[in-house]
Amino acid sequence: MPRIALGLAYEGSGWNGWQTQPSRRTFQDVLESALEAFLGQPTTTICAGRTDSGVHALQQVVHLDTGADRREVSWVRGLNAHLPGQIAVQWARPVGADFHARFDARARTYFYILRSAPVRSPMLRGRVGWVHDALDENRMRAAATHLLGEHDFSAFRSSECQAASPVRTLSRLEIERAGEFLVLRFEANAFLHHMVRNLMGVLVAVGRGRRSSEWAAELLARRDRRLAAATFMPDGLYLAHVAYPTHPELPLLTPECALHTHLGWVCPEIAGHP
Repeated sequence: MPRIALGLAYEGSGWNGWQTQPSRRTFQDVLESALEAFLGQPTTTICAGRTDSGVHALQQVVHLDTGADRREVSWVRGLNAHLPGQIAVQWARPVGADFHARFDARARTYFYILRSAPVRSPMLRGRVGWVHDALDENRMRAAATHLLGEHDFSAFRSSECQAASPVRTLSRLEIERAGEFLVLRFEANAFLHHMVRNLMGVLVAVGRGRRSSEWAAELLARRDRRLAAATFMPDGLYLAHVAYPTHPELPLLTPECALHTHLGWVCPEIAGHP
């Protein structure tokens, strides 16, 4: 049976994340409902990363098996006709039966967009994180150096995390300022449940001057979630890229291009150059 890969973008505010739930208020639920309407039969999907409630995606990747024969453009237009406005298929590609959206992924990249300003902006609600304090990005960068590499991230995983191992390799953690905005880039082989948001909680505490940069290293060593900062808000978190080095046929944008394409309107400087 042919296998199809889809690239999705979605705005996660008010949604219960990716994975199906009884509420049916998840992106997997609405995508599979659209597939049933489009194909005339139930169809299950596998995604690259199960984003949490309120988290957005610039480039989520899913695969599905189907006997239907459709043109790539028909997959895109046909499914989008059945999807709500907060989610849209960006592309579709036939792939080999050995392709797996989750297990073939070698790295995931998330961006967190954080605004530091005295007053919140209602226009950015749900799409950009916000703190009213001034943040020292140099202190945050110093803390980030302790987090890079392969570590046991038990202090940064949710109590509901189902991963067999807390060990992950964080290969990039970059922090750039653009006026009132901080753009944080996280890249790892995989992430634990709430890992990025828990890292954000620690980095923000350091940036506020409430903790030293060495606190990040102490938390890694202690491996105790109870000692770390509270889980930070999901509003500014975006799944930006999933790396498939053995599948160059997938039309994935670079993380920077994806950010520029979907979020250049927030602040032209935050996305760099496409």
